[in-house]
Amino acid sequence: MSDTIKADRTNADAAQSNQKGTQDRPAGTAPNAPPPGASGKRRLWLALLGIGVVVAGAAYGAYYFTYGQYHESTDDAYVNGNLVQLTPQVTGTVNAVNTDDTQIVKVGDPVVTLDPADSRIALLNAEAALGQAVRRVSTLYVNNSYYAANVAQRESDLARAQDDLKRRVAVANTGAVSTEDISHAREAVASAEASLDAARQQAQSNRALTDRTSVEQHPDVQAAAAKVRDAYLNYARNTLPAPVTGYVAQRSVQVGERVGPGTPLMSIVPLDGVWVDANFKEVQLRRMRIGEPVTMTADVYGSGVKFHGRVIGFSAGTGSAFATLPAQNATGNWIKIVQRLPVRIQLDQKELEAHPLRIGLSMQVDADTRDDSGTQLGAAVNTTYHTDVFAQYGEQADAEIAKIIEQNEMEAQAKTARPAATKVAMGN
Repeated sequence: MSDTIKADRTNADAAQSNQKGTQDRPAGTAPNAPPPGASGKRRLWLALLGIGVVVAGAAYGAYYFTYGQYHESTDDAYVNGNLVQLTPQVTGTVNAVNTDDTQIVKVGDPVVTLDPADSRIALLNAEAALGQAVRRVSTLYVNNSYYAANVAQRESDLARAQDDLKRRVAVANTGAVSTEDISHAREAVASAEASLDAARQQAQSNRALTDRTSVEQHPDVQAAAAKVRDAYLNYARNTLPAPVTGYVAQRSVQVGERVGPGTPLMSIVPLDGVWVDANFKEVQLRRMRIGEPVTMTADVYGSGVKFHGRVIGFSAGTGSAFATLPAQNATGNWIKIVQRLPVRIQLDQKELEAHPLRIGLSMQVDADTRDDSGTQLGAAVNTTYHTDVFAQYGEQADAEIAKIIEQNEMEAQAKTARPAATKVAMGN
């Protein structure tokens, strides 16, 4: 009964409210109609929105046709460079390490040294053997004069024996000379001829050892010199110089460690020759060519520092093609994935000196593809890397060999010249 009374009261209150609202509403207006001026504002906002869309579309179209279509950008780009490995060429025990990680070394600086005791002994033995070879070969050249003098002496003996024989034969009919004396004279002539022939053979044999060569170019001296060169290189290679100027990284060598040829000791990174490898999507490569200008920013310096460079080459394959575990697209379900191709970019050297970059830093790359007259393949410039620090070992070895040859050759000539001079003086 009470619920029915409450419902009647509620309906009565609603009726009174509707009657009051009807009395307050202006005549000729619908119950749910918007207030005057609302439709005008809505039309204004719609018009402004349409104008904004048109302006934005026109601005984007102008941007695309004048700038956007000629630029390709990527943030999948990183600084790359050479990691020059320092490895020994001989076996030895490390007795000094003269640098550490993050430190800079200059080309030719002695970075690591090995114990040179064993190689020093081998070098001394080789140098002594070279000195002996030079003295022995120098003696051969001096013997040429000795054998020539011996031949001259034998010729003189033969001529004297022949004269004796002629004189004895001339007076044989007079009875002044016996038949036995003539026989002895004939034997003396034969003996002199045999001695002359032997002397000539000795001279010819000695000339065969020295003909058309010199002491320095003699095969015996060259063989001994090669052993000295090998021993000298082994001795000099106990000092490991820096092949390039750069920063030390990945140092693993320790003092007292026993190392062998090819053992990685450390890496040297020449930061003045770094470049950027930008991985562009394959759909971005349509207009990219070698030589096109590139603008870059590095995360380490922010957008305020701009780097400029140019495209110098394209990789021969995508990153997935050279991956350790390449994708097997011929098996199972296949989903197409856009591939990326590494593009090498050369940096401006002056900008690199002002703002150095390290290997592995991230870069933002924007390539200007407006001029697409170049090529993607065949126009890249070949780059050559070389060092001259190891060439000095060979030059030093040659200088040491020349010094040993000169010293022993002069001494041998002097010692062999004294007896000859003494014999000449005594003969006079």
